[in-house]
Amino acid sequence: MHIHQIYTFSPLRNFSYLIEEENGKAICVDPFDANQMLEFAASKNLEIDAIINTHEHLDHFCGNEGVVQATGAKVYAHENALGKIPGVDTYLSLGDRVEVRGGFLEVMDTPGHTFAHLCLKYIQGESVKAVFTGDTLFNAGVGNCHNGGNPEVLYKTISEQFHTLDGDVIIYPGHDYIENNLEFTLNREPGNKCACQWLKKVKAGDSTKFVFNIADEKSFNAFFRLGNEEIVSGLSGNVESEKEVFLRLRELRNKW
Repeated sequence: MHIHQIYTFSPLRNFSYLIEEENGKAICVDPFDANQMLEFAASKNLEIDAIINTHEHLDHFCGNEGVVQATGAKVYAHENALGKIPGVDTYLSLGDRVEVRGGFLEVMDTPGHTFAHLCLKYIQGESVKAVFTGDTLFNAGVGNCHNGGNPEVLYKTISEQFHTLDGDVIIYPGHDYIENNLEFTLNREPGNKCACQWLKKVKAGDSTKFVFNIADEKSFNAFFRLGNEEIVSGLSGNVESEKEVFLRLRELRNKW
């Protein structure tokens, strides 16, 4: 798919991405370290001509300036990021498309972590092959809502836009939090054999090298398993809806 996932070694364990276009060009998603992005692009004989920021938190755009200075790349961000991300050239909204090698990127409007958050579907033909999820959806978890977000809105985004994706759609998140997230799943659902098996693999290897899809998330992500009896029974008091399960889990994860 001509997608390069780049672990940045940042304190927050960020991922950045390079997505190949035609003619040796590339789009950079969420550059954290400009020099790292430029060096990686050069090693692949690619030139960055565009940057897309998934949202307005600094760790997702702090590499913009260095990349722009070196390449003249144009910066794209959510239309609600006006005044929140410096130097944006074009603001994006739901359904906007950007051509890339082998297909195109389509903008999803995904509020919850913040209200200026977009995700990107990678589409070939009529099929969604992958989604760049920023801080909306992580492997085995979802984003927090501490800094400009709302957990009820995040629930709506996850349930309406991600639960409905085909199982083979690959998830490219904004951070590597999978080890902690799997441990949280097992805290809430100790009987989850899939989460247990993957936690062993993650601890034994390099967690930044694993790539998961929606089917994987439905097997080990507590926020995709809202009807699971073990998860529900572990919550205190009466829980009357999957939305309430999600909100309670998000609150518990905030303290994890």
